[in-house]
Amino acid sequence: MSAQKRLFLLDAYALIFRGYYAFIKNPRINSKGMDTSAIMGFMNSLLDVIRREKPDHLAVAFDKGGSDFRNQMFPEYKAHRDETPDAIKIAVPYIQELLRAMHIPIIELAGCEADDLIGTIAKQAEKQNYQVFMVTPDKDFAQLVSENIFMYKPARMGNGIEIWGIPEVLEKFEIERPEQVIDFLGMMGDSADNIPGLPGVGEKTAKKFLAEYGSIENLLANTHQLKGAMKAKIEANAELGLLSKKLATILLDCDVTFHEEDYELSRPDFEKTAAIFNELEFRRMAEQFDSLFNPQTNSNTSSEVKSTKKSSAANEDQFDLFGNGETAGSTEEARASFFTNLENTPHSYQIIQGELGLKLLLQNLQNQKQVCFDTETTGIDTLHAELVGIAFSYEKGKGFYVPFPESREETQTLLDKFIPFFENENIEKIGQNIKYDLKILSNYGIQIKGKLFDTMIAHYLINPDMRHNMDILAETYLKYSPKPIEELIGKKGKNQKSMRDVAFEEIKEYAVEDADITMQLAQLFTEELDQTETKKLFEDIEIPLLRVLAAMETEGIRLDIDFLKNMSTDMQKEIDIFEQKIYETAGEKFNLASPKQLGDILFDKLKIGGAKQKKTKTGQYATGEEVLSYLANEHQIVKDILEWRQLIKLQNTYVDALPLQVDKKTGRIHTDYMQTVAATGRLSSNNPNLQNIPIRTERGRQIRKAFVARDENYSLLSADYSQIELRIIAALSGEENMIKAFQNNEDIHKSTAAKVFNVALDEVTREQRSHAKTVNFGIIYGVSAFGLSNQTNLSRSESAALIEAYYKTYPRLKSYISEQIEIAREKGYVQTVLGRRRYLKDINSPNAVVRSAAERNAVNAPIQGSAADIIKIAMINIHTKLTSENWKSKMLLQVHDELVFDVHQDELEKIQPMIKHEMENAFKMDVPLDVELGIGKDWLAAH
Repeated sequence: MSAQKRLFLLDAYALIFRGYYAFIKNPRINSKGMDTSAIMGFMNSLLDVIRREKPDHLAVAFDKGGSDFRNQMFPEYKAHRDETPDAIKIAVPYIQELLRAMHIPIIELAGCEADDLIGTIAKQAEKQNYQVFMVTPDKDFAQLVSENIFMYKPARMGNGIEIWGIPEVLEKFEIERPEQVIDFLGMMGDSADNIPGLPGVGEKTAKKFLAEYGSIENLLANTHQLKGAMKAKIEANAELGLLSKKLATILLDCDVTFHEEDYELSRPDFEKTAAIFNELEFRRMAEQFDSLFNPQTNSNTSSEVKSTKKSSAANEDQFDLFGNGETAGSTEEARASFFTNLENTPHSYQIIQGELGLKLLLQNLQNQKQVCFDTETTGIDTLHAELVGIAFSYEKGKGFYVPFPESREETQTLLDKFIPFFENENIEKIGQNIKYDLKILSNYGIQIKGKLFDTMIAHYLINPDMRHNMDILAETYLKYSPKPIEELIGKKGKNQKSMRDVAFEEIKEYAVEDADITMQLAQLFTEELDQTETKKLFEDIEIPLLRVLAAMETEGIRLDIDFLKNMSTDMQKEIDIFEQKIYETAGEKFNLASPKQLGDILFDKLKIGGAKQKKTKTGQYATGEEVLSYLANEHQIVKDILEWRQLIKLQNTYVDALPLQVDKKTGRIHTDYMQTVAATGRLSSNNPNLQNIPIRTERGRQIRKAFVARDENYSLLSADYSQIELRIIAALSGEENMIKAFQNNEDIHKSTAAKVFNVALDEVTREQRSHAKTVNFGIIYGVSAFGLSNQTNLSRSESAALIEAYYKTYPRLKSYISEQIEIAREKGYVQTVLGRRRYLKDINSPNAVVRSAAERNAVNAPIQGSAADIIKIAMINIHTKLTSENWKSKMLLQVHDELVFDVHQDELEKIQPMIKHEMENAFKMDVPLDVELGIGKDWLAAH
């Protein structure tokens, strides 16, 4: 007997909107400035369904012009919805084009909604003995669920997929039949669709009525059993309730017909899909698409070998979707037709060996104004990687590769011959992520002098929202696809080879290509930097900073491992005590790390929170930080669980993890600073991320105690900008009252409180100062009355009054905020004090939610970005002094607005005024910058 066929029907707009909002905090922008988030989100859902489910039949339903039936019945239906974001309007034609190229049917019918089309097709297919899966996050579809029709909720935000059959629907809605979902929606209404429902009836009441009466009609027939205001409301709005039920009912008789042969999943037109992926710059998705639809098999390979390959771990997510093992016309092949590459591009790359060849190369290098170079090494860890070779290019399509011997001594001798080139001040050196090359060469005592040009950093300033790796840049700007490193050394893992194992000829082609392509990109980006007016920022800030960061990363910071081991032991004792205390209160042992078990204990057994607690999509109780924090004052066990969680997180993330990141050779921690990640201009830190070490809790602060001075001759010095963002907003806005407070060296929060609450400065209470502080910092991020009330003990009306009083106290601030938004609307970007741009593509969006986020960034980005620019200037100036004046002291860390130094005791008195002066005078504004210094044997003591 043949297996039952399965049909998957996708609700297009529900998945498109969901995909778009999933990327809302980090939208996907390509080099043309196009927001591709909605397309990427939808395609991720579609390909995930195909990968997981390997469906026989599939189609996608779209709305076309809304619902005639519902609009005639209720003109206000969906009337109050925000206008569709531009990114979604742009996305739909691309998505439909991709679906056509994949030969996936598009179901749409003027005047019909996707819900009705899916409902109609689902019921038709069910009669033809299909299992139907409605792929949508929309709960309304639950009314259609039957023995053979299921809701399929795609994975999202860490939650897995959910498939709702009849039992799941009955449990979630607390009903007896799936059709009662219509009554549930009719009673409750739906604010998203503007379905009114019965006034005063929420989820809890709707479930209660359904349990008692079974339907909205039966409820209305028995209103005499109700009491008081509820009875009056329901009787007065009976017609509205019945209308709401009709509006919520999915139609099953649309003019569409299920023809199974049209819905069968077939081989895509790879040439067309590749063309669209190329236009959208979906490089990774194109690779995933190829992997999905074309298993890495050869049509001439025996079926036995094919079977083995398919079941191997390396290919576990690949399958022969169409059952014939053919791979002709793959996306990878089709994509290749859009890009040139090594195979079809004339080039002249040479290996240089021997005295004469080296002599000629060195002579030629010395005669150039610009040279791109790229080091090839045995690994990515700059402290331990050995040099394998260097590629050079100074002319398009031409370049040279110099291999270096395995012997460290012989490599040093050969490398020393290049010192005249690397130290030539008149030759600009070009690279992609050149900081890496600087650090590798510094291991061999080679210092690179003269101008530097980093294509990665240049592109970050030109288009901060895009990715900046070389493959993306080459394909986007040069329409060229570079040779992947995996072709030389294999994929990551224990079987990956070292560059030492690769033949010179292969390395030469790969390495020189990198140098050649980077040289070409540099020429393009030089012009782009001029056009975006970011050349000065590039040359005066980011490139000089690159050298500073290289020195800081190489220096590292000492870690007291014994202190952390003892701290971990003490923490474990605390953890054990909390666990025992929690188990005693609960009356039983359970898995504290299991949200399900924890939820059952807190809400079923202990009944904390009274009314029924919120459940997650998987049907278990929500036990996240936000939920438990809200309940912390209701029961001691909740406080204990929050304390236990904090201890576990600190122990796992920092106390036990940091010692593992100490380098065995240096005995120090060497974080990597990244200049091209945060769109604001802030530096990011990785391996380990020192920016995230907690400072607000006592236990978190204790972790800083593990970061210690080099030895007994040194102390750590912390230099921290005081309230730099407030000072910047005061200066940028020209707010005189705030400027005067800073100029008079007043406590700005106390000063603000005195003005806002209309009391004398010496009468300001701690609570008033605290509220003023919350508003001072919150105003930068567009704090609302709702947000302020959540952060303080003020009511929403008190918060609104406080914000109003604040703006009366600082009237120029409100004007400045409006002006910034207007500048952003006009130009499409805002700038920092040094011209760093933050592009805001959604600033004129008709969608209020999207537009509001862009407006907040219009105000916040110049402030955060200016603070980032200022500390970078300070770092460059301090580093210049430390190196040119041969100080023993070193700059080690940058964390937000703070710099940390290893200071030799002999230099302690002299260095403090120097650091304070350089930081406070890094940039001149109407508001003075203020730096607080601290000294100690460890970071906590110094802070």
